[in-house]
Amino acid sequence: MALIGWQISGERPTLKKYVLLAAPHTSNWDFLLIVMVAFRLKLDVHWMGKKSLFSFPLSSIMLWLGGIPIDRTQSNDVVSQVAEQFRCRDELIVLIPPEGTRSKVSRWKTGFYHIAHTANVPLVLGFVDAGTKTIGFGPAFVTTGNIDQDFLEIAKYYDSKVGIVPRNQ
Repeated sequence: MALIGWQISGERPTLKKYVLLAAPHTSNWDFLLIVMVAFRLKLDVHWMGKKSLFSFPLSSIMLWLGGIPIDRTQSNDVVSQVAEQFRCRDELIVLIPPEGTRSKVSRWKTGFYHIAHTANVPLVLGFVDAGTKTIGFGPAFVTTGNIDQDFLEIAKYYDSKVGIVPRNQ
């Protein structure tokens, strides 16, 4: 991380199960930085990606990096499936960018919230901040079920964070 001028901020979460937010997600470089942090801190992070990312020749690498292919062409009740994985495992970290894409969006997707709430696990507010060249972990956030209020609280944390490609934020 030091070689590329970035630093890790915050403490490694000690929780055994959580949804790790990765925001703002504005570039493919976000992913590479997050993978470096996961390796550096020995985190067994899993992430969801569109199924097309898992085709040959990258499929083996993507799976080794913790990828979970998701078919977005049809409704597959991903929330229930991931929540069930949390119930079945003693430890699980699932990394999710709340925007759901690297492109600019008017509002965040809600799947990460519903997964955490359904599975009764906290959200850990992970971030990439190109303004300070830091990537790391903020506080854990326990969902209340009031998604509108919770989104406002979560968004406050990210107000000062700058994406790698700010125009996509």
